[in-house]
Amino acid sequence: MRKLFRAIINIVLFPFRLMGRFFRSIYRKFVQIKNNIREFFKDEPEDTPLGDAFAKTVQNPGEIFFHLNVLRKHIFRALIAIVLFTALCFTFAQPILNFLAQPAGGLASLVAIDVTEPLSVLMRISLLFGFTLAFPYTVFEIYLFAAPGLSIKARKFGLIAIPVVVLFFLLGMAFAYYIMLPVAVPFLTSILSIPVQPRPSTYFNFATSVMFWLGVAFEFPIVIYILASLGMIKAANLKTHWRIAVVVIAFVAAMITPTVDPVNMGIIMAPLFILYLFSIFLASLAERSRNKRQIVGT
Repeated sequence: MRKLFRAIINIVLFPFRLMGRFFRSIYRKFVQIKNNIREFFKDEPEDTPLGDAFAKTVQNPGEIFFHLNVLRKHIFRALIAIVLFTALCFTFAQPILNFLAQPAGGLASLVAIDVTEPLSVLMRISLLFGFTLAFPYTVFEIYLFAAPGLSIKARKFGLIAIPVVVLFFLLGMAFAYYIMLPVAVPFLTSILSIPVQPRPSTYFNFATSVMFWLGVAFEFPIVIYILASLGMIKAANLKTHWRIAVVVIAFVAAMITPTVDPVNMGIIMAPLFILYLFSIFLASLAERSRNKRQIVGT
């Protein structure tokens, strides 16, 4: 009778015990992650001069393969995220195409003349938006690869900088879509008063290229801030060589835009030059913080 009673109790309590084990395993995982994060921001790397680090690498080339293997894992995880988000965007490609086609008058204003043209456009759009959605995670994987060699303060700064990097990339894409394309597309299609009915491949290649490269160009202030923090660039030099910067910006604008007309180039050059001025401001802030660290260190 007692055995039967114990068996009944075990059967009744089995789901609760199973749930208890499940929640205990989750709690242990949470504690482990918490401890890993705490150690991540406590483990200060050895400050080795560049020459000594290079000599150590030459003496022990196996470390290169170790780091390459670690890099391969981070790249693999980032590629998985890009593939998953690309598949997701492929599922919702029709609303995305309708959204992107608005500056050209909608999808009804585009005419495909090749059998495979709609499929190629679909793949290109899915890949671009899949990369955009996976961009924060991709930046995070790059950060995880570089973090072990950074100081604790640099790790914290890098973690805070990830949202800023993503924000500037999205701002560049938004500028291209909401400001440049509504001006560039009517201008390009109204030259010589010749009726133009764009092909999907032509228009979407143009739109996605402009959006992507403007998103990349908007990362310029962040790059300047990092270089200035490392002491590789000074704000005074950026101020002195602003004329050279204008020439470089014009070259970049010509590379981004499909034509070299002054209207489209001016639309691109204006925000890029503003970003250059903003980069000078960020470089000065980076120099001040770097000088304070050197004073404290001495």
